Amino acid sequence: MAEDNSRNTGTTLHEVIAESLKQLAAEKKNRKKWLLVQPKSSTSMMVDSGSVSMPLNLIMVATLAGELFDVTLLDERIGDRIPDDFSAYDVVAITSRTLNATRAYRIADNALARNKIVLLGGVHPTMLGDEAAEHCTSVIYGEVESVWNELARDILQGTMKPIYRANDLSPMTAMRGPDFSYALNSANAGRYSSRIPVLATKGCPVGCNFCTTPTVYGKSYRYRQIDLVLEEMQYHQERLGKKNATFSFMDDNISFRPQYFTELLEGMSRIGVRWNANISMNFLHKPEVAEIAGRSGCDLMSIGFESLNPDILKSMNKGANRLQNYSTVVGNLHRNGIAIQGYFMFGFDDDSEKSFQATYDFIMDNRIEFPVFSLVTPFPGTPYYEEMKPRIRHFDWDKYDTYHFMFEPKKMQGEKLLENFVKLQKEVYKGRAILKRMQGKPLNWVWLANFKMHSFTRKLRPDIYL
Repeated sequence: MAEDNSRNTGTTLHEVIAESLKQLAAEKKNRKKWLLVQPKSSTSMMVDSGSVSMPLNLIMVATLAGELFDVTLLDERIGDRIPDDFSAYDVVAITSRTLNATRAYRIADNALARNKIVLLGGVHPTMLGDEAAEHCTSVIYGEVESVWNELARDILQGTMKPIYRANDLSPMTAMRGPDFSYALNSANAGRYSSRIPVLATKGCPVGCNFCTTPTVYGKSYRYRQIDLVLEEMQYHQERLGKKNATFSFMDDNISFRPQYFTELLEGMSRIGVRWNANISMNFLHKPEVAEIAGRSGCDLMSIGFESLNPDILKSMNKGANRLQNYSTVVGNLHRNGIAIQGYFMFGFDDDSEKSFQATYDFIMDNRIEFPVFSLVTPFPGTPYYEEMKPRIRHFDWDKYDTYHFMFEPKKMQGEKLLENFVKLQKEVYKGRAILKRMQGKPLNWVWLANFKMHSFTRKLRPDIYL
């Protein structure tokens, strides 16, 4: 009957369900109270140090839950303190990725012992649901939006299930605009980066064998209406009282649909924002793409070059990375005033000492502004993890930060791998190397990041990666 009414009145089924949940919540004598927790990590490798990005995914959960429940968001990374007794809350919901899973479990166990409804979600509980289930009432598999109606109803009725997993992923057309006040109301909000997180797309059809994205957000590629993305940006421009607000896209592969991407950039060019994003090299070798990106306010693109070895790229299923395009991509971006944060991984079976020299030469010859180096980390639940599991040295989740030595490559001893890994970082971030890479570039935060890395890399030793 509800479906018939929704057709007659012009309301959607989504709106009908939302209204029924509001009615159910209103029937309860007391409005349930939620605590959303962003745990910190214990790694020493600058992951949660300094300013951190506002937790967009958790803000989106707060925005959803806030329509039915009283919601508090606490972020340990900025110094928010998690209570010991949880007496003020009915539901404790914790997001977790692998490197903070141990901390997340500790918080969850404490809340569970106090008879709270405990929800665990995020990348790690999605990839290792059976492990996470030992520490909570319910595991949220994948994104919460796609299971929200069922989850909210069960919380209101007290009929919790051990796992919430969607049969179908919600289209992004139903995505509410995130309410950033949940994060900005913290007394410690000043520790958040000034770059505002924004989301335009979800999912990635590529399926690199070391990546968790297809499991968490699906292989189907979903995107929001461009007008809604631009409206969100304009809201922040008005909130901050400045036109050139700076945004960071949280998308895993924002450029996968070229037409959508270029139309979005055209819209951004009209409103005057600054932005950066993670981006694949699908079509960055085309000069017109870099031109429109620069014109739309892009100041930095983060690109996973990963390796200068074609055999390694093939083994990773990194089809978008074609070595013959690397220098072309860099040149296109640089000609349009766009800096590059380049990611490079080491520790693959085909790596040798030559890999480090080739990477150094590429970075210096192409003047990559902000190189980032990591060690290969097989993350739980990925095909690469299952392949490498017999060779992994340990399963201490605190060290799954992409900066710890996980396994010995076939062509290098672990000792040699780490020696070269440290040497490369020190060489790239020497003072004269920074000046060579950055000469003539605008004096901005990228310079500051380089000098911070200069100080950081001087202290590196091989043993800290063990």
